[in-house]
Amino acid sequence: MSTINPTKETIKLYAKHLKTPSFAAYEDIIRQLDTNQSYEHFLRELMKREVLQRQENKQKRKLKTAKFPFPKTIDEFDFSRLERISSATVWELANCDFIKNRQNIVMIGNPGAGKSHLSIALGMKACQAGFTVRFYTAANLATELSEALQHNRLSKFEKSLAQIDLLILDELSYLTFNRHQSEMLFQVISERSERASIIVTTNLEFSRWTELFENEIMVAALIDRITFRSHILDMNV
Repeated sequence: MSTINPTKETIKLYAKHLKTPSFAAYEDIIRQLDTNQSYEHFLRELMKREVLQRQENKQKRKLKTAKFPFPKTIDEFDFSRLERISSATVWELANCDFIKNRQNIVMIGNPGAGKSHLSIALGMKACQAGFTVRFYTAANLATELSEALQHNRLSKFEKSLAQIDLLILDELSYLTFNRHQSEMLFQVISERSERASIIVTTNLEFSRWTELFENEIMVAALIDRITFRSHILDMNV
């Protein structure tokens, strides 16, 4: 029959109070130490474990906040299908310098080319690098903007979007947006110009974006905002 060790329980209590949960597993580190290693070495290993655990937890929170529809990685992607984009180009983007430099990525390609896959994979890389990411389909973002307008919280919602390091706008292809939705989407994208990054995926060439938005002048301005300081990936297969 096991007995309660008051010292161990006190350590667990202190670890909880100090919000250092990995400290409670100190016995694991003790078992891994050589008998000649110092207290300083033990303390360093204990603190290292706590730092690594916090980094892992932070990444998990960022991935959850991003609201990806499913996980995807670059390793899983079949680059042999693409004639105009190399794996080296995508892996270079995966280092997330484009976010640091406040640049955009526009992926244009046929349905099934893997645009959503790569946008999610790059978004997950950004989360792992410590950036704040949010994934939307264009239709879902238009709907949320409309709902925010109806409930008098559009300004608050737009401010929250502006604070995101990388906004992923997927499937800007299938629906025609009404005037209010067009104006709100334009505002969101415009606010990010030279301030924060956006990834846009679409199966329509820029010349056909007038099929999505009613105002042709707005379309021209929208394309100008998105393509400025951007990486344009031709993913047609």
